[in-house]
Amino acid sequence: MTLAINDIAPDFKAQTTEGPIQFHEWIGDSWAVLFSHPKDFTPVCTTELGYMAKIKPEFDRRGVKIIGLSVDPLDRHEGWAADIAETQGYAPNFPMIADVDLAVSKAYGMLPAAASGDPTMRTPADNQTVRNVFVIGPDKKIKLILVYPMTTGRNFDEVLRVIDSLQLTARHKVATPANWNNGEDVIIAGSVSDEEARKQYPDGWRAPKPYIRIVPQPQS
Repeated sequence: MTLAINDIAPDFKAQTTEGPIQFHEWIGDSWAVLFSHPKDFTPVCTTELGYMAKIKPEFDRRGVKIIGLSVDPLDRHEGWAADIAETQGYAPNFPMIADVDLAVSKAYGMLPAAASGDPTMRTPADNQTVRNVFVIGPDKKIKLILVYPMTTGRNFDEVLRVIDSLQLTARHKVATPANWNNGEDVIIAGSVSDEEARKQYPDGWRAPKPYIRIVPQPQS
């Protein structure tokens, strides 16, 4: 199954380190980040989980829930959490899915449908495609998909930056330019006519080209 932006995120039931969940129900009216890991006790993912725990207050401030996933069982998640706390200074403070039957990984297109076997016997190489980040909106639609190789740690500051853009552009008819950060100028969306834009932006806009209409970030 191949997922794309604006697809409904597959719903699922799963066991997590914070108890059983029904995914859509767990998201509720919030935004959510689902980020996956090919195996417990892997070095790069250890750093990632620790960093996500460290910056979780930034996700909380944006109304975003975090949930991790690995194909290993809950008891291994618990042992890994102790290692993460020891080596990174922060233990996971969000639920971790135990995807022991690979069902969630398959539903999200991270493993082929034919994948099978005891998860504790699968190697990181067997699961190397399980290195994704999904940002999901309150409407349960996928807003962003990032896929990383096993050897490259993920940039979760970039995930926060993108969430700032996604939340802003969901509220206002604007787009954000390259390397945009919260508080910087934005671009009036192409779907907005000049007539409509004049009503929304009576002070006008800067236009190096007619199709590039730059205004200060709207406040909400």
